[in-house]
Formats: sequence, C-alpha cells, structure tokens
Amino acid sequence: MMNRKLAFVGGGSMAQSMIGGLLANDYDPELIRVSDPDARQREALSRDFPVMITEDNLACIDSVDVITTAVKPQNMKQVLISLHQYLKPSSQLLISIAAGIRTKDMMRWVDCDIPLIRVMPNTPALIGYGASVLFANQNVRLSQKNMAQNIMQAVGEIAWVENEDLLDAVTGISGSGPAYFFRFIEIMINAAQKNGLDPELSKNLVLQTALGAAQLAKNSNLSAGELREQVTSKRGTTEAALNFMENSRIEAVLEDAISAAIARSKELASELGEK
Repeated sequence: MMNRKLAFVGGGSMAQSMIGGLLANDYDPELIRVSDPDARQREALSRDFPVMITEDNLACIDSVDVITTAVKPQNMKQVLISLHQYLKPSSQLLISIAAGIRTKDMMRWVDCDIPLIRVMPNTPALIGYGASVLFANQNVRLSQKNMAQNIMQAVGEIAWVENEDLLDAVTGISGSGPAYFFRFIEIMINAAQKNGLDPELSKNLVLQTALGAAQLAKNSNLSAGELREQVTSKRGTTEAALNFMENSRIEAVLEDAISAAIARSKELASELGEK
C-alpha cells in the first residue's frame, strides 16, 4: 500500500483514529489529506497530525487513490452528490465508514460505477483495538481490497463478509457492542461501591477484571463456556451469581437487545436510503 494517496472526507474521531493508526505504522503523512468544514476540527487535526488539512472536499480528493467518507450517516447523501462529478471510477476506491448506508444507495448518489467498500468499525479503533468488518461491491479489485484491509488493520482486527445484509448483524454485535460492555462495567462499579469499596478501587478492580477476562478468552483454546465452568465451583459464590443471572433471563435479555439493535440498523438503512 506504499505511495497510495489517501483522502478523508470528514475529520471526526473515527477518521482521526485511522490516521493515527496509519502514522503509527510509518505511513507517509505527506500522502494523507483530510477535509472538514469545522474550523475547530481543522485546528485540532493540524495540531495532532502532520498531514494536509483543508475545508475543501474537492481539493482533498483530487488525484488520490483512496477516498474515505467519514461523515455522519445523515450527511452522506449530500456529500456524495457534491463529489460525484469529480470522482474517478477507473483509479479511485471509495470507502464508507458510515453506519447503515447501503452500497446501492451510495452508488445511486455518486452516479458512477466506482469501486466501493463499506466498513463497520467500532470505537475501540481509537486506541488500536477496533473490530472492523468490510464488504466490497463488484467493482472492487483485489489490489483495492488489500488497500482497504491495510488501512483498517492499522486500527485493529478486520474481517470480510460477502453478503452486505450481514453488516446489520455486525452493527448489533461489534458496532454497538462496546456500549453493552461499558454498561456492564458501569453496573459492576456501582455494585462494588454499594458494597463498601471506594470509587477508585471499584473502578480498577472492574476494569482489570474485564481486561483480564477478555485477554484470557482471546488467548485460550477453551470456549467462553468452558472458561466460565472453570471458575464456577459447586455451591460457590460464582455459581450463586450465575444462577441469579440465569433465573433473571439474562441470555434472553441480551439476545433481545442485540436483535433490537439489528432491527434499528435495518430501519436506518431504509430511512436514510430513501431520502
């Protein structure tokens, strides 16, 4: 991917995490451009990254190899329509990290057969621990898939799907997933404090336990269920907690919550695509 010119239309937190990851992996900053309409955002970008910063989207995308649209979903149509006459389908790859916008709608807005890849990232990309899933339309060449893969691997792990509809499930699991874990962490910290532990100790214990459990599950050959069984003694404290969770239908609650997120992702795709 060396010597590829990259443009980011939109300089928000996800674009910043991607730029930071690329620079941390020794990508040449002179090959990266960012455009953003907000003056304060541009100032922050200029302060943090030695890359070209502009408020002009057209100047940003001129003669680049990869264009990443890092704008809010509700702004995607307006941005793509404003760019469509200046895109070069024969030589440019378009990457969208906006949730819920289908490729068929983006292709309609750009009004050309540009190679297009949808990416569903998540917020841990901000610290290099993202989980991103990618879908490529039929115009994408293998070399362009490799470019997109290298960009997203700079901020975490990646996977590909061949069915775009699966991105709704990805949204419900990994896209929204960090918030589920944050909520669980929040509940555990509050419970620790209610049971007499001071705030700092409560936070440290819960965060280290969450981090340790995730690392153990990631690096172990055992399944999550098997790891759970290893720390669950008969008639012990862990069993008491888990039994209470099961009696409270925790599995059904979580499955229904994820289903609600997936359903909303599908609704948003239809709502935003029809506008």
